Amino acid sequence: MQQAHPAAAIEVWAEDEPRLGLKPVWRRAWFAWYAPAMASMRWRFEWFWLYGFVCPQTGHTDWWLMPRVNTQSFSSVLQDFAQHFGVGPQKHIVLVLDQARWHTPQKLKVPEGMHLVFLPPYSPELQPAERLWPLTNEVIANQYFETIEAVEEAICHRCQELLKRPDFIRGLTQFHWWPTVSPT
Repeated sequence: MQQAHPAAAIEVWAEDEPRLGLKPVWRRAWFAWYAPAMASMRWRFEWFWLYGFVCPQTGHTDWWLMPRVNTQSFSSVLQDFAQHFGVGPQKHIVLVLDQARWHTPQKLKVPEGMHLVFLPPYSPELQPAERLWPLTNEVIANQYFETIEAVEEAICHRCQELLKRPDFIRGLTQFHWWPTVSPT
């Protein structure tokens, strides 16, 4: 990559997206032995998608809340991401993705300077972005939300907190084998 674009800065990022919503996220909880374990819930199937980008080398993250996941939505997110980070002839980003059906079609619009690299099928353990989801789910685990907007607000606040913790994120996502790029 550096040989093909010797004057360009290059960064390696990873991206993934979970579905979040009103269906509860359950985690184990401690209760006194004499108290009955009670939880409020009402299963409803409204959701949104959290697009999460992470640069394991720096620990920087970027987030988008979207109502759906498809090729058109993903193309829009890639365009926004590229514009936000100044991707173009002078800055290239290698984006590591899984092989979800909306990541690979011919209709996907990939911005200039962005290069997609696909992980092998069924290999979430290789995806650094997978390590973000327990962190984002922390604020909604074992919680009851009346509306989808309340879930979105909680997730939005959590993502804003995570933006301020790049060292913590780097420690979770910088696998020993992950490629590092020297700054130019």
